[in-house]
This record gives sequence, C-alpha cells and structure tokens, in this order.
Amino acid sequence: MRFQVARSLTHLAIATLLSAALSLPAHADTGKVRFKFFKAGWFIGAQAGTGILSYRGQIYPFRIGGVSAGLTFGGSSTDLVGVAQNMREASDIEGVYTAIGAGVAVGAGRRAIQMRNAKGVILSLEGEQLGLQFDLDLSGMSVSIQRQ
Repeated sequence: MRFQVARSLTHLAIATLLSAALSLPAHADTGKVRFKFFKAGWFIGAQAGTGILSYRGQIYPFRIGGVSAGLTFGGSSTDLVGVAQNMREASDIEGVYTAIGAGVAVGAGRRAIQMRNAKGVILSLEGEQLGLQFDLDLSGMSVSIQRQ
C-alpha cells in the first residue's frame, strides 16, 4: 500500500512539473538594429556594410554582405533603423535574409523593408537611401555578428 501511495505521489509531482513547464510561454524578445550599407550593380548587384544590434542591454556589431539579381542599375548608400523580432538570443540575428524589393534613389529617398531569416527573426527596417539607383530585384543579405 505504501508503494502505491508513493508511486501516486511521484506521478502527481511529475504531472504538476510537466504542466507548469508546458504552460510557460515561449519567450521571444525584440532588439533594435541599425544597418549601414552600400549597394551597387548593373543587372547583378552587391551590397556590403555594417550594423549594430542592441539586445538585452548589450551591443553586438555585425557585418552585412549580399547579392541581388534582377534589374539593378547604379549605386546607393543606405542607413536603416528598426527592430529584430522573434529573438531568443543575440546570435539569432545571424543568417541569410531574403526580400523581393523595388526602389528608386535619385539623390535622397526613403526606404522600408521587411525580411526574415531561417530562425524566424523578422527585420523591419526603414530609413534614408542616398545615390542614383533603380532596382527591382530579389536580394539576399547575410548578417554575421563580429566576434571579438
């Protein structure tokens, strides 16, 4: 009889712990980001630059690189700010982001873009674009945190 009571109490304790663990929400945070990059091309374009991620009180510098294919003519410098959503740790920002975009820059102009990587991080960015450029393309952008 004691064995059955002990076993029942053990099962109840395990069930209570599992229930509590499963009821905890998955916690994803949002970080602030700033991108600065240069893009140039003639049909096929390339972009390179740097950025920073502000996440949970820490600053993480990162590098940006990528290519685009489609209609790309000219060159521009872009400064974007925004948020990185669905992050569980700073390294989640790393990866390849894809976007289909269109834009025209003659002198100065505004740019807004939303991209997603394989980890589910969504970048929502907007800012200024300077230069002379026309693009209607599929872009891929790689983001990697700079290790110190």
